[in-house]
Amino acid sequence: MKRIAIFPGSFDPITLGHESIVRRALPLFDEVIIAIGENTQKKCMFPLDRRIKWIEDTFQGTENVRVETYNLLTVDYCKQRNAKYIIRGLRNSIDFQYEQNIALINNELNADIETVFLLTEPRYTSINSSFIREIVNFGGEASRFLPEGIRADFEKYIKEL
Repeated sequence: MKRIAIFPGSFDPITLGHESIVRRALPLFDEVIIAIGENTQKKCMFPLDRRIKWIEDTFQGTENVRVETYNLLTVDYCKQRNAKYIIRGLRNSIDFQYEQNIALINNELNADIETVFLLTEPRYTSINSSFIREIVNFGGEASRFLPEGIRADFEKYIKEL
């Protein structure tokens, strides 16, 4: 049976930390689906089509990675895609506490789906999408925190805002 993992998030925008987690997860799974979920608690800065493009550009040529969107419970989406794993990146103990609670609830909803935690590489622990959006809001240069393959397009997009 194919080992399929879902890496859910808003990816608003994708960061070097996200990219690192996916690339480190690839040897563990046959396929990784980067799933952009609709978070009812979050208003995104970047449009969905742009986020999809940036993720696709980041993993261009990586055959066992694909990008999809969903708007239901993550465990239900996993079931639809025959995925038995949810990947989550952890930067610190605060992330762990938050993600542990979600993993426990997900396990209550569907015990067949396992959450796999990957520790963020130390050099990426300070990077998150919220900080990038804040830098952009104040006119700062944020592209250094993004995957190299999307930096030029990101900067071009920001100038058009």
